[in-house]
Amino acid sequence: MNIINLFPLTIIKDKIDMSEQEKLLMIDEIRKMKKDSKNLAYQTKSNSWTGDTQGFEFIHKSKSFEKLFSEIKKRVIAYLNCVEIDEKLVDIYIQRSWATISEGDERIKKHKHFQSHISFAYYLRKNKSDSNLIIFDENYNNEIMPGIFRSENALQKGIVKKMNQFNVTQAIVNVEENDIIVFPSKTIHSTQVSQNNDERISISADIICVAKDSRLLEMGLPPLNEWTKI
Repeated sequence: MNIINLFPLTIIKDKIDMSEQEKLLMIDEIRKMKKDSKNLAYQTKSNSWTGDTQGFEFIHKSKSFEKLFSEIKKRVIAYLNCVEIDEKLVDIYIQRSWATISEGDERIKKHKHFQSHISFAYYLRKNKSDSNLIIFDENYNNEIMPGIFRSENALQKGIVKKMNQFNVTQAIVNVEENDIIVFPSKTIHSTQVSQNNDERISISADIICVAKDSRLLEMGLPPLNEWTKI
């Protein structure tokens, strides 16, 4: 018997090695951002600090992060090549970028990024005990009985014998310091709960791809110079 798996979700994982001095400079700047938060009422006790909600959503424009983002650009292009999109025919724009800080049992809730095409998470500071990334499936292609693979009860009662690669609805992506994960923005993701984070710091961004020439091209965003502001 042959098992054929179709339609995978593809993410890439790579290392970006920065010097300790460069990393400390970025960490210090991010800690200062948190200290200067503009919207503290937004952060609840269980939620991680996220710079995009606190007035710091364009860190790619900071000199302190310039080298990191030049390395990130290479990984984004590698991702486009992986899914066979020709980077020479698209302009790649970072819309916004921000840092997150997780301490204790703080977490980043389940969400997706609606306004962009590609997102990433780079782990500037991470200990082994800190929370990892969770990726969620929302297609449930193998769920022949609706809801069966999302039911704790079905697992407890034994109607689902065990979770495996064919029925799992979420997957933990184990990451280490200096790792970067690149994935489609529409992917639902979160961080693990009930972990003991020791100031885990990550950097994320939202990226869009715009066609350099949209003539006779039905899909994709047309060049920005063809847009008219109303």
